[in-house]
Amino acid sequence: MTKDIVSEIKRDYLHNLAENGRREDGRNFNDTRPISIELGLIESAEGSARVKLGQTDLIAGVKINLGEPFPDTPDKGVLTTNAELLPMASPEFELGPPRENAIELARVVDRGIRESQALNIDKLCISPEEKVWIVFIDIHVLDYDGNLFDAATLGAISALTNTVIPASRFEEGEDYQLEVQHIPIACTIAKLGKTLLVDPKLDEEKICEARLTVTTDENGDIRAMQKGNDGYFEVDELKSAIKMAQEVAKNIRGQFTFLQPTAQ
Repeated sequence: MTKDIVSEIKRDYLHNLAENGRREDGRNFNDTRPISIELGLIESAEGSARVKLGQTDLIAGVKINLGEPFPDTPDKGVLTTNAELLPMASPEFELGPPRENAIELARVVDRGIRESQALNIDKLCISPEEKVWIVFIDIHVLDYDGNLFDAATLGAISALTNTVIPASRFEEGEDYQLEVQHIPIACTIAKLGKTLLVDPKLDEEKICEARLTVTTDENGDIRAMQKGNDGYFEVDELKSAIKMAQEVAKNIRGQFTFLQPTAQ
């Protein structure tokens, strides 16, 4: 059989399962795969976290340096996010400059953190127009089995809660814990036919007509959204997807006690 024929067979199989209220791995439509988070694995980083979401596996690291602020925000620190899709993680990933999928991943993670005001970038300013802390978040995908948006956002915010600002290295006083004032968590919902399901694994992600990533804070407020694929969501489907995302985020917070704001 050709690859295309196998893909069509798989597509029909997964759609038929969804129509009958089932998923290939036995999960309910609003269930995520098992999640594990390990903190502080990278000694050379100021903060780090490894996240496994089912078979999707990635590491997020945080580095902090001194630098100059942007001219239009002279009294604010800087946040920048980068994503690396390593070829060893999937045959779909290639070496070279970041491609569209890596750029989108970095932007979705960055937007969730930025729009939730997870970091108070005003406090990252040391001297207006001269000196600020620059926070670099780097995401490295080790194994890809779908839903990088949720895993990467979880990795980034977990790494930030584990981050220490290295003030002593730059003779700016003693090291201190980075303050995290809000905890954004992303939940991606895929649409298969008339069915909505959370945390799509790779096969579900490939065949879904549309996907929606909803990032909420610890109060359940929507902070960012990202629509993907060519399909669409009806108004009622959109409302259901948002409610599913809020419930999933609440459940994830309940699993990990460190997913709480650290700012006073």
